[in-house]
Amino acid sequence: MMRLLLAVLCVLTAPVASAQSGSFSLTPALPWPPVATFSILGYDPATGEVGGAVQSRVFSVGNGVLWAEADVGAVATQAIVDVSYGPQALALLRQGMAPRDIIQKVWRDDPDPRPQDWTKEGRQFAVINARGEVAAYTGPKATAYAGDKQGKFCTAQGNILAGEPVVNAMVEAFESTGGHLSFRLLAALEAGQRAGGDKRGMQSAAMLIVKKGGGVWLNNDVVLRLQVDDSEQPIAELRRLVEKNATNRRLPRP
Repeated sequence: MMRLLLAVLCVLTAPVASAQSGSFSLTPALPWPPVATFSILGYDPATGEVGGAVQSRVFSVGNGVLWAEADVGAVATQAIVDVSYGPQALALLRQGMAPRDIIQKVWRDDPDPRPQDWTKEGRQFAVINARGEVAAYTGPKATAYAGDKQGKFCTAQGNILAGEPVVNAMVEAFESTGGHLSFRLLAALEAGQRAGGDKRGMQSAAMLIVKKGGGVWLNNDVVLRLQVDDSEQPIAELRRLVEKNATNRRLPRP
C-alpha cells in the first residue's frame, strides 16, 4: 500500500515540460487528466464551405471543441479548455474582426478564474474566417507536445501529441488532398494519426462543416455534423460516415 501511495504522489507532482521553452516546473494536478486532442480547421474557396474536424482521447469530443457559423467562420477550443472561447470568437468574427486579433482579444480578456488548476496559460484555440484567414494560440502550459501550424486556408493544432510532425502532416494532407472539404479535413486527421497522433490513444472524433443554405433541409446551414463519441477507431468510423454522406449527396471525392 505504501508503494502505491508513493507512486501516485510521484505522478501528481511530476515535472511538466513547457510546450515552448522545454523547461520543467512543478505544477498542481488538474481536476482530471489533461485531454489529448488534435484538430484541423479549413476553408474551401470553391464552395464557400468552412469547418473543422477533431480527434481526442476523451469521450464525445464533438461536444465542446468545434464551433462554426455559415458566412462567419469556425473555431476550435481545446487543451485546458474554456468552451466560451467558441461563441466569443464567432461573435467577433461576425463583427469583422481578423482571426489574429480575435485570438489576442479573447485570451487577453480571459479573467483566468482558476489559475492554479485550469490556467489560461494552458489554453489552445484556433480561428478561421469565411475568407480562409487563420490564426491560432498554444499556451506555454498546454501539455507537451503542444503546438499549431498554419497552411493555405487551414490551421492544425494539438496537445499531448507524439511531436511536431503531427501538425505538420495534417497541414500537408489538407493542402494536397482533393475532393469535398469533408475528405480534406478527414485526410488531415488520418495523416496526423499516422505521424504519431495522440500519445494517449484514440476515443472520439467529430466533424462540422457549414455553408449558407448548404444543408439538406430548408434554412439549414449545416452541410455536415458528425460525431463518433466512443470507438477504438474513431477516425476510421468518421471516414465511413463521410463516405456515406458523399454517396448520399453525390459529393466529389479525392
